[in-house]
Order: sequence, then C-alpha cells, then structure tokens
Amino acid sequence: MVGLKPPEVPPTATMKFFSAGTAACIADLCTFPLDTAKVRLQIQGEVRIPRSSSTVEYRGVLGTLSTMVRTEGPRSLYSGLVAGLQRQMSFASIRIGLYDSVKQLYTPKGAESTGLTARVLAGCTTGAVAVTCAQPTDVVKVRFQANVALPDGARRYNGTVDAYRTIAREEGVRGLWRGALPNIARNAIVNCGELVTYDLIKDALLRAQLMTGEDGEGLGGHTQQGTVPTPATLNPPLCPTDNLPCHFVAAFGAGFCATVVASPVDVVKTRYMNAGPGQYRNVLSCFLGLLMQDGLAGFYKGFVPSFLRLGSWNVVMFISYEQLQRVAALARAAQS
Repeated sequence: MVGLKPPEVPPTATMKFFSAGTAACIADLCTFPLDTAKVRLQIQGEVRIPRSSSTVEYRGVLGTLSTMVRTEGPRSLYSGLVAGLQRQMSFASIRIGLYDSVKQLYTPKGAESTGLTARVLAGCTTGAVAVTCAQPTDVVKVRFQANVALPDGARRYNGTVDAYRTIAREEGVRGLWRGALPNIARNAIVNCGELVTYDLIKDALLRAQLMTGEDGEGLGGHTQQGTVPTPATLNPPLCPTDNLPCHFVAAFGAGFCATVVASPVDVVKTRYMNAGPGQYRNVLSCFLGLLMQDGLAGFYKGFVPSFLRLGSWNVVMFISYEQLQRVAALARAAQS
C-alpha cells in the first residue's frame, strides 16, 4: 500500500473542508448499495404490530441486495444517490473538515497534546452543526431509498427536486427537518465514534511506530530510529508512519466503533424520517413502538449492513481524505 507522503506544510482548514466533502462523496459512491440495504432492513415491517414472519421481505445483506436487483432492477441500489451526494458535500465538509479546527478551540493554550475531552467535544460540535445544515438532504435520501420499494402507483416522489417540494408542501418546511433531534443525537455519537476513535487509534499507531518498514523506514516516508512522532492530529506533518496502512487500520476501527454505538439511534431516526404524517406522534412514540414490536433486538436491525457500510465507508473516506489533503497541499506548495 503506497500513497503520497505527508507534506512539509500542513493543509489549511479550507483544504480540509473541501477534501472532506469530496472524500465523503467518493465513499458514498462505493458504498451506497449497502446504505440502501440498511434502510430497507430498518424500515421493514414497521407498520405491522405484531410482525408476522410471513411479512418479511428481506433477509440479510446479500438477500436484500439480490431481492432488490431481481424485483426492482440494479438502479434501485442507487436510489436517492443525488440527495446522498448533496448530503455528503454539505454534511461531511462540516463535521469532518472542521474537526481539527474546532478541536484546537477546545484545547487549552500551551497544552502539549489534545485530550480526550477536547476531541469528544469537537466531534459533538461539528456533528450537531452539520446535521442542522444538512438535515433536508438526509430526509430526502431516506425517503427515496424507501420510496423505490413501493409499487409504481404508490410512489410519492418522481425525483429529488420533487421530493423537496412535495415534503415542504404536504408537511411544511418543518417536514424537511423531520427527525432532526434523533439525527443530531445519532451524528454526535457517530462523529465521536468515527473521528475520535480514528484520531486515537492513529495517534497510538504514530507514537508506537507500528506501521514502519524495517529499520524504522516507513511506507510513507523516512525517519531515524528512536524518533518520536509529534502528537497526532488527523494530519501530523512528516511522520513516517502516517501512511496508508495506518489510515486503513484506524478507519476500520472507527467504523466498527461508530456502528456499535450509533445503531439504536440510527434505526429510530430512519423509521421516524420515513414515516408518513401522523404515523408517530414524536420521536419517543417511534422509539416505544419499535421497542414493543421487536424488543431490544429491533434497535440493531440492519446491523450487518450498517457495519459493512460504515466500515467500508470509513476506510474509503479517510484514505481519500488524507490523500486529497496532501494533493491540495502539494499543489499549493508548487504554486508558491
């Protein structure tokens, strides 16, 4: 595994902002079918209490994907992709691209390294702000992914723009921010699970120099034996272990941690955002309805596709993010 070496001058906040949005779009293009399968499994049987086993349409990740391709065609796997990419450009740019900058705001002046509290606060802050800005795109994405499962005559939306208009007309502007509170909770948790875990794992790998070659030579650069890397941010400059294997391991761990802690909130959020007017009185009634219908196991419906999606999404996103930042920094250095 090879990649660009860390630049001598760290990327600017603007570079991180645009690199994060672009990297998230790349990751979405690669993993969107898994996200669609996750949504289908999460909303399956939501209006049937108690649920009968004969009503189950999708079974497992591969079963869901194959059923969708067989009954709806391959294009159904990417239903809602346009809204998904819109979401990532506005959402990931904020929650990921601004994480380092916000983290520094929470770090006391003169501190040698960033503590866990500052990282968690930064993850919660950027996650909440990002949801506030990008919630309408998330609502449309979920509605579209569920909409394709309906018969042609029962489908509510004909396109992305039509979805925005229809939701605003039928449910008011507030409908575009439907499920904002559970989504803020989910993304604060996911942001901490992803970014803080990635930050901590990468920090540990850099300090231990576990991803170096023989005699202290790293795959992404060179160092003398015994050199201790500087305290890690998402972009520590000129560190030999700051390379693709390091990014891969940290991203995979981040994806697993995020899936475990966020799955219950994610299921409630998906059901509530997909619900028609009057189906649930509020988020709490959706939570209680799911608990009565499926028990605690219901909060982990679609866990496997969630993990496959978040794990692979994190790997693709973080690797792309690190490389795009380096491309931007190198391009800036070449111009100066």
